[in-house]
Amino acid sequence: MSPLSPILAALHAAPLRVWSIIVTLYGDAIVARGGMLDLATMLRIFAAMGIGPGAVRTAVSRLAADGWLVGRKVGRASFYRLTGKGEEIFAAAARRIYRGAPPEWDGDLRLVLLPPEAATDAARAALLDAGFVAPVPGLWIAPPGAGAMPTPIATLATAVVLDARAEGPSGPRLAALAWPLARLAGGYGRFAALFGPLARWLEEGGALSGLEALVARTLLIHHYRRVILHDPDLPLALLPADWPGVAARELCRRLDAALFAPSEAWLDQHARIPEGALPPAAATHPRFQEDNQPGK
Repeated sequence: MSPLSPILAALHAAPLRVWSIIVTLYGDAIVARGGMLDLATMLRIFAAMGIGPGAVRTAVSRLAADGWLVGRKVGRASFYRLTGKGEEIFAAAARRIYRGAPPEWDGDLRLVLLPPEAATDAARAALLDAGFVAPVPGLWIAPPGAGAMPTPIATLATAVVLDARAEGPSGPRLAALAWPLARLAGGYGRFAALFGPLARWLEEGGALSGLEALVARTLLIHHYRRVILHDPDLPLALLPADWPGVAARELCRRLDAALFAPSEAWLDQHARIPEGALPPAAATHPRFQEDNQPGK
């Protein structure tokens, strides 16, 4: 049995979101190489995942209609580029996906008291989008390291913004009440169970073909992205001991490093743009840098 079989089985056991995997493929591998890919190569990659051309064409059309991709026809060949909108959205995600160690924390927390008359749908949506959580009605907590207060909240005269300290065991207890840490831990655990065997197989001398490596790399980042982007990115001081997100990130980093060279070699040989081969990857594309600096 192929070492990819359990990963592909899990992919097909869940609702297939082909459009989302396409975004992962572009953001992880194609943007750094100019941002354009021919449809024929895309179909070949997805065929190796067991996803047929009809599903891929439908997803590409949806992404083009929604402003994520823009197409170009050259003779009988079709090429698609991730738009500025798509690049911007994935770039924001990439800062989380490929970041280094968890953020440092000085122990400060920002609290917002939102009185009932100010608790509008717009205010709640703005706070949720900024990463705030409400462990009890009316009290919102910002994740450590949050930026500026959301504009709809900053302009509310009735909102009360407070700074607090979370020291000792009170910090982890508060985090466990405020954020869905058990659900996140479960997501990291499932990620490790799915990709850990492949990492061990490669470390014991197993080898994948270039196309298999690209499939594995794309699905690795796709699954990791689906967990990490729901993680509030709390500092370790607020998390339980042996937080599984740390091991999951290290697994993703290690497996990505093993898959990177063969997958890039396959793209060198097979992927096309109208002018010919895909350009080489930009040196500034970030990949799990411990110091959070770009570069491979």
